Amino acid sequence: MSVEFNHTIVLSRDREKCAHFLAEILGLEVGEPAGVFLPVTTANGVTLDFLTVDADIPPQHYAFLVSEAEFDEALARLVERRVPVQADPHGRHPRRINRNDGGRGVYFLDPDGHGLEIITRPYGSDPSSPLNGVTEEVTGAC
Repeated sequence: MSVEFNHTIVLSRDREKCAHFLAEILGLEVGEPAGVFLPVTTANGVTLDFLTVDADIPPQHYAFLVSEAEFDEALARLVERRVPVQADPHGRHPRRINRNDGGRGVYFLDPDGHGLEIITRPYGSDPSSPLNGVTEEVTGAC
């Protein structure tokens, strides 16, 4: 059997705001509403279905694998919109990106506090890379 991840529901206080934030940063489109859901679909067909709820929302983590060019574009959008970025999920390296596995990675929060991550190389793809643990400053970042 071939198993593929198809979709997930992203709880939000305002599905429009959060779906459009993610789509704008990643250069994606927000789809037409599907009932109570507002979808954003990635290149590999996985859909994030944003749902507005009136409840406490536990923060979740969503990571996106992108090309080097897409990373540059997304990072530029984050800096332009003054979205704080960091090289790690714990905030020990603010205004920086990481170089893990010989690629680049950055963490940031969506409007509801979900942790978002953009990486150019999958985790563990180059465990012996001399860049593992290296961070770089992002000019103009918050």
